[in-house]
Amino acid sequence: MTVMDQSPRPVVSGNSLKVLAAVVWYIGGMALLLKGGSLLVEAAALKPGGYWPWMAAGGGLLIGGLKAKFLFARSCRKNLDRISALDMPRLWQFYRPGFFLALAIMILTGAMLSRMAHGNYLFLIGVATLDLAIATALLGSGYIFWKR
Repeated sequence: MTVMDQSPRPVVSGNSLKVLAAVVWYIGGMALLLKGGSLLVEAAALKPGGYWPWMAAGGGLLIGGLKAKFLFARSCRKNLDRISALDMPRLWQFYRPGFFLALAIMILTGAMLSRMAHGNYLFLIGVATLDLAIATALLGSGYIFWKR
């Protein structure tokens, strides 16, 4: 037995890690869905009666659906395979460490873009489309967690 094997850190089940991964995935999707929706409401208030907020919503859903099918679902599968291959799963291993770093950068970037967009109609539309596309991709690919 090595020193690492004697670690007091608890081992959890692979299924627990898969549930945690799914919860984080869905929380991100819901947060972006709400944020994107609020940006579209702000854009619609700047130019009432315009069609661009509707186009942005439709475009975000379309792009997100494609990303869910061809990119995010594959990422979910790879992560589930990685979790299944862990010998002694630890609580924090539901994603790789690099994922958490990337997530932090994406959250900070998204918050910065949203702040910069306030009051700017086209910027609001663009950021809202991006948020809705990622939200749709996350929520649309989340079924992979339950399929396995």
